[in-house]
Amino acid sequence: MIEHEFKFRVTYPDTDQMGTMHHANYVKYYEAARWELFRIIGFSYNSVEEAGVMCPVIRMNFRFIKPTRYDELLTIKTTLKAIKGVRIWFEYKLYNEGNELINEAETELAFVGRDNWKPCAVPDLLLSAIAENSNLKLISK
Repeated sequence: MIEHEFKFRVTYPDTDQMGTMHHANYVKYYEAARWELFRIIGFSYNSVEEAGVMCPVIRMNFRFIKPTRYDELLTIKTTLKAIKGVRIWFEYKLYNEGNELINEAETELAFVGRDNWKPCAVPDLLLSAIAENSNLKLISK
């Protein structure tokens, strides 16, 4: 298991008329957190593409617990849960400045060929990076 913490501040354009972060913006921040987890273990998304592989999201699940506010500093704790076959699963826990859990999410991605979009093997470089960093909690600010 690999965990990574990603911090960001809610920007004004990300809020809605209710003064909270619009639900559509959770997707982009979870994606940023996911790729930062890869980057911190030495494997960038660019490396995935250079290996001829794409990683489309094939499933998302969110649970909204508490609202967010403009200019709030939030922390996403991302966990790479599993890789099986051509799929990879991530779990996200979003905390506010008071360290209260405000959102939970899961995503499932598939590895597909860049040119044909057919399921393909996980790049060996990624598997090696995961193996070298398993059971580590990684924090970046």
